[in-house]
Order: sequence, then structure tokens, then C-alpha cells
Amino acid sequence: MKIIPFVFACCSLTFCQRSAVPAYFSVDTALTHELRSIAAGLGLDNGFDTGEDGIVKASLAVVDLSTDPPRFAGMNENSFIYPASVYKMYVAAEVLHQISERKYSLSDPFVVKSPNDVDKTKEILSDPRPLLRNGDTVSVNYLLDLMITRSDNSAANCLIDLARRENINALMEKYHWNGSEVTRKYLSRKFEDSGYANITSTVTNALHAADFMYRIYTNTLCNPWVSMQMKTFLGRQLDNTKLAPGLPDSAMFYHKTGWYASWTHDVGIVDDGSVRYVIACLLPLPEETARPKMKEFSERIFNLLKSKKDH
Repeated sequence: MKIIPFVFACCSLTFCQRSAVPAYFSVDTALTHELRSIAAGLGLDNGFDTGEDGIVKASLAVVDLSTDPPRFAGMNENSFIYPASVYKMYVAAEVLHQISERKYSLSDPFVVKSPNDVDKTKEILSDPRPLLRNGDTVSVNYLLDLMITRSDNSAANCLIDLARRENINALMEKYHWNGSEVTRKYLSRKFEDSGYANITSTVTNALHAADFMYRIYTNTLCNPWVSMQMKTFLGRQLDNTKLAPGLPDSAMFYHKTGWYASWTHDVGIVDDGSVRYVIACLLPLPEETARPKMKEFSERIFNLLKSKKDH
């Protein structure tokens, strides 16, 4: 998605600490080998030149949900990468968490104020909902849906203000997603709040994104209500141009995408009733290059896990 250019800075302070794979996953070396083989066949195992930000590697993870414990596989799963709109899902989680604590409700009104109303065009042209403008009064639920399903930047800025970054990041710390803190809104640094104009840009990795989705699947993201609300929003995703084309019609995909310049991502839960898994695909590639690779990657991972289920 198009956003204001950012400064990508990583591996400083606490923002890029290496995370261990959670103990509730079984790290499957065979599945890891197969995932990396698929990635290598698609040329995703190389570093990619993103220009100003240098050579960046793809960050990939898969969690097979059909086994107990779930099987984890990854490639550079700890490598931090600019997430574009993927990190809107972290914002949504804390907003829903605060609602579950009765700090406000889904139906409460919110007044949009500049400079948060940054979008000039719709990211999903077929979506009939108008762009948010200064002075508009909409519900929190409306903002959440716009932010997740249409990946609306203006809605994201409003909800970051509502939840507040220190609260979002307390949630990230609770689940040991250190390094994936939400540091920026989706606007120019000159319009940022005091203390955020020069802060390191937001990054995340496939391990954190996959663990986030796993908690949604198991109803353990804050509480069952938050988890199920997240799943509902993610299931209405309007951008189905990345991993989704590689899935069969029988599969439901609960996911969040992100795209901007040299970055194209998709993270979600795949469930066709028998094959169930989490997939996180964060690529330092422009969308036109990434899309066919993501489709093929998605199809091969689904067929791999289906074949294991059938046997």
C-alpha cells in the first residue's frame, strides 16, 4: 500500500532482538527443509537489493495446525523487515483489547482530525466507502474494518491515536514480540506526535507475525473475544492478490496484507476444513515481482501440507 517514505533502521536499541520459537511449537526440521527448498526454487532465498535500505532477505514462516503440538518451519523467520500495512493488525489487537476492558465500545463515535486523513486514493478501488476526511464522525468498528479490509492509512492513524503506541507496545512486550513495536503512524515525520518524529521505523518478522496469527487461531490473543473479533475482520480482507490466488476455492483465508515500493507481504490463517496452517510471507520485493512468486509459494505450501495430511 502506498504510504509516506520511511527511514528503515534496524538492529539498534531493543528493536531487533532475536526471538526464540515459542515452546508450544515443535520445530520441524523436515518441514523447514521443504519450506526452504520451495523458497529456493522460487528464488526467495537470496538477499534483495531494496535500494536505499540495502540488501534485505525474505522472512518466511509456516505453522502446521493439524498436529499436536503445531509444527513450525521458517526461513530467516527472525529477520526484521519493513512490514508496510501488516502492522495494522497489531494496532487492531490493542484497540479490541481496550474495548474488551470496557474503555470504549465498537459503536463509539470517533472524529477524524487532520493530519491523520492522509489517503488521497482508495487502495481497493472497488470498495464503495469514501475516503476519510477531517471532521468526519465514524464508529470505532468502521475504522477497524477500513484499516484491516481496505488497509486504510487514515483509519490506522486514527486508531493509533485512540489506542496509543505505548499501550500497543505493552501488548507486544507481553507476548515477547520485542522488535515489532509500533513506532510510526502512516504520515510524514513532520506531522508526527512529539517524540516520534525521529524514531526508528516500525519493523516486524515472520516469527512474530505467525505467532500473532496462531494466538488468534487458538483464541489466546488477549482473550477469546479479541481473538474472534480479529478473525472476523481478517476474514473480510479485500486484498486477495498475493497468497490467496495460490489457495483452492475450498480454503478460507484470514489474513492481512501489506505493500509499498520494495515490500510485499501477506500473513494469515489458512483453513479448508482438513488442512489448517499459519503462513507468514514477508518479501523485500515490489508487488509486480512478488505476486507471481507469492501465488506459487502459497500453492506449493498448501499442496505440501495437504499431502502430509492425506498420508
